Amino acid sequence: MHSGAIFLIEFGGIILGLGLLGRIAGRYGFSPIPLYLLAGLAFGQGGLLPLDTSEEFVAIGAEIGVVLLLLMLGLEYTATDLVQNLKTQYPAGAVDFALNALPGAAAALLLGWGPVAAVVLAGVTWISSSGVIAKVLGDLGRVGNRETPVILSILVLEDLAMAVYLPIITALLAGAGLVAGGVTLAVALGAAGIVLFVAVRYGRLISRFVSSDDPEKLLLVVLGLTLLVAGVAQQLQVSAAVGAFLVGIALSGEVAEGAHTLLSPLRDLFAGVFFVFFGLHTDPASIPPVLLPALALAVLTALTKIATGYWAARRAGVAVRGRWRTGGTLVARGEFSIVIAGLAVSAGIEPALGPLATAYVLILVILGPLAARFTEPVARRLSLSAPPAPASEAVEPVSQGSTRS
Repeated sequence: MHSGAIFLIEFGGIILGLGLLGRIAGRYGFSPIPLYLLAGLAFGQGGLLPLDTSEEFVAIGAEIGVVLLLLMLGLEYTATDLVQNLKTQYPAGAVDFALNALPGAAAALLLGWGPVAAVVLAGVTWISSSGVIAKVLGDLGRVGNRETPVILSILVLEDLAMAVYLPIITALLAGAGLVAGGVTLAVALGAAGIVLFVAVRYGRLISRFVSSDDPEKLLLVVLGLTLLVAGVAQQLQVSAAVGAFLVGIALSGEVAEGAHTLLSPLRDLFAGVFFVFFGLHTDPASIPPVLLPALALAVLTALTKIATGYWAARRAGVAVRGRWRTGGTLVARGEFSIVIAGLAVSAGIEPALGPLATAYVLILVILGPLAARFTEPVARRLSLSAPPAPASEAVEPVSQGSTRS
């Protein structure tokens, strides 16, 4: 009974703390992710007040948080949208990978961490934060801008790449050999292909089967189906997150909208628990030794993300100011970087990887919104010697406001 009371006190304190931190972040207009990570550092190994009784439950909540993050991401897109993005925007995805994943891999090799850690750190530096970027676009009033579809296309391609990347690192972290790793990847690709095919052809039937006018029944069916598929995927060594992502893709229309509304509070709760859990397993004393490498990597990959966005927007015919805005908006890293690093921390492949990823995300989740706001004005000031922009470009956000993704 005593341990049960301690558990309720600890877990209740975590949830209350998340709510207060979220309110602070909302009041000052920035993402709460860095505050959640700092809270985890404060109550984890080597922190101010280490947790004891509730840690196991927090670990389960963190797994559910990852599953819900990917489910909600899948609900944002239809299978048709994904296929269309693959056909038209794959060059931008290739440039994104080359400019942002390779620096992470190179940094891991230079630090002497080995090839598996290099693959993991490549993912940490590659994937932008969809959640932070979506919030920034809304806060800055840029949802209707000409460059916004380009930004969303790059995010969609990164999300699709996760369906291939996560099974690869899962197999590598599990120590699977070439044959076993190839089988795991084949299963993941086959499952993704089948789900996309079924979603395109039979998405309406699936949505009709899941649909319910009763919010309670809809919530239970969607959540139960997601956890079931995620568990089966993890049993097949594919990735629970990929399974959840594919469930989200398969649902569409009113079902997807209803599920999104019902599951958003649960996602926010368990995603917050996930970030706290990651911080719990990072010793604050381990961050200062990797702070300089993390800062250098953050600055480098911020610049490469800006270059990625600029190139992609130029290819789409966006004006110069919109190109700079595209690049600046893509800088933020967040949830996916922590998800990837969390897999590596759980596998115990490199003790310094978790602290470096924590410091890296903390830097870029703060720098990202600033880059989105100020990259274009700074670039304009640095090019004062260039000819003035055409009048049509100067009013781009207004004249292009009807163009939406």
